[in-house]
Amino acid sequence: MMNGKRKPLSAVLKIYLICYTFRAIECFILRTDQTIFGEAFVHKLAGIFILFAGIKLFEFKAKEIGFDKDKTIQYIAKGLAFGAVTFILAYSAEVLMLALQGKFTGLALYVSAYAVDGNIGHRTAPVFFAFCMIGNIINVVMEEGIFRGLFPRLLEQRYTCIISAVIASSLFGLWHIMAPIRNYCDGTMSLEGLIANSVMLAVTTCLIGFKFAMITKLTGNLYMAMGDHFFNNTIVNIFHVISITGADELMVLRISIAQSISFIAVLLWCFVVQHKKCSGL
Repeated sequence: MMNGKRKPLSAVLKIYLICYTFRAIECFILRTDQTIFGEAFVHKLAGIFILFAGIKLFEFKAKEIGFDKDKTIQYIAKGLAFGAVTFILAYSAEVLMLALQGKFTGLALYVSAYAVDGNIGHRTAPVFFAFCMIGNIINVVMEEGIFRGLFPRLLEQRYTCIISAVIASSLFGLWHIMAPIRNYCDGTMSLEGLIANSVMLAVTTCLIGFKFAMITKLTGNLYMAMGDHFFNNTIVNIFHVISITGADELMVLRISIAQSISFIAVLLWCFVVQHKKCSGL
């Protein structure tokens, strides 16, 4: 325990490697995301266990890493609302672009599985919506708890909050390149596609992770970031834009617009809070 607090980066990397090992096993061997569940949830359940084992090992309280019981529902609701606003703008932009090109045909509600190059699957039974919701709840508890809770709490014992957030967000970016690696190993993606998609995913999710880190610092808990994260993941799996060339043709653009708006909004929020502090307001 004391060694982890003296060498926080080493402790973080060891925990990350354990989590990544579970992720690789599920991605390459269990492949639960390709089953009826449509979600890779086993390694995330393992990650939740590792998260709370880490809290106990390093003698933290749940509140210290962001699981504060005060105003839980309120902050989750704010996160959901924040995500909804940004994606309403993003979906509107996407529909407008397709409409101007004469390609837009409608909107559809069904469950799909997210893929780098588009959404796959077309499931409408209620059980699949339940799988999607439960899977995304498990996902946000694990990822926010680990990457915006435990890791920064450890790292900030030696580094500034900015450096800690950058390290945790960089690891979060690398966390998301497993899918293109598997696609390449399965022979469904070229080496050029692997490199391009890995870089795109790593950079994009690193920035998204940094946004969640800023939200966590601004609110003092994990719940608003969890609400926003949940909405971001869920909406692209269940709400689809249909064009004459297929579904979700401009999904990557939609996500980019939503996350850009979201990132800028949180950055402005940070500047306003910092200005108030400097002004003594």
